[in-house]
Amino acid sequence: MIDRRTLIAATGAALALPAAALASAGTISAQEANTRMQAGELILIDVRTPPEWQQTGVAQGAWMLDMTHRNFGGWLMAALERNPNRQIAIICRTGNRTGRLIEVLKENGIEGVLDVTEGMVGGPRGTGWIPAGLPVVSAQQAFEAMPKDLTAAN
Repeated sequence: MIDRRTLIAATGAALALPAAALASAGTISAQEANTRMQAGELILIDVRTPPEWQQTGVAQGAWMLDMTHRNFGGWLMAALERNPNRQIAIICRTGNRTGRLIEVLKENGIEGVLDVTEGMVGGPRGTGWIPAGLPVVSAQQAFEAMPKDLTAAN
């Protein structure tokens, strides 16, 4: 017969393993995303809405694709297909929307997109892009710098 202590320990271990795997696979810190983006290895896509971009600014170098827009899916697929030599990472305000988006992508057979789980302003998953002091530009500057065909420069 299993005693209460063993049951609690086994349940805790079973719950911890998937969480640990999720934390290491498919996620990236804001600092690492910035470093890899500046090195040309990564495309960062900010999936927030225009009012949010206006309010806080946008990570310097990020592409703005509003996930509430009806064309979002097509834009995201274009970014993935047109940039095979760069990894894609997504960021939102606190990491909640990107976590859900990553799950939807996986359910549809799209793997390899990274989640900046701490988001722009931070939360329970980390400090956040802005509080970490990483570079931010205005929404207008981000829009002007973004490739209109969603193809990164070589």
